[in-house]
Amino acid sequence: MSNYPHEPEFEQALGELTSTLGSFLKKNPDYQKALDIVQIPERIITFRVVWEDDKGVCHVNRGYRVQFNSALGPYKGGLRFHPTVNLSILKVRFLGFEQIFKNALTGLPMGGGKGGADFDPKGKSDAELRRFTKAFATELQRHIGPNTDVPAGDI
Repeated sequence: MSNYPHEPEFEQALGELTSTLGSFLKKNPDYQKALDIVQIPERIITFRVVWEDDKGVCHVNRGYRVQFNSALGPYKGGLRFHPTVNLSILKVRFLGFEQIFKNALTGLPMGGGKGGADFDPKGKSDAELRRFTKAFATELQRHIGPNTDVPAGDI
């Protein structure tokens, strides 16, 4: 039975990682326990982003920040604006889980996090992009800071 039936990308990434590390994890059960811990985010933040287009029409999008692990330091990871960003497909959670390991391998004291919104920037004017980004940042700023969570750009 799957632990993440509604998150196939995350489940696939976790399966590939445990398959790759299988023999190591069997010989070192403490690392299996650590993996069991880090696969569950410390915090998942979901918020609405209300913004106005150039015609004065109000829109609402969903914003996310997944804060996976702060054992090494503040959460660090990108922000992505794309219509497929959500918690079930989980570009955010799947990518946030991977970010833990990317950051750990740099040797810098940073944990893993990822965030974004289900906003499609294609076809939007510069003013619309600015209004959306400002609305997103206004909501996100309550949950970030230099000693807590340091978002970055993403592709």
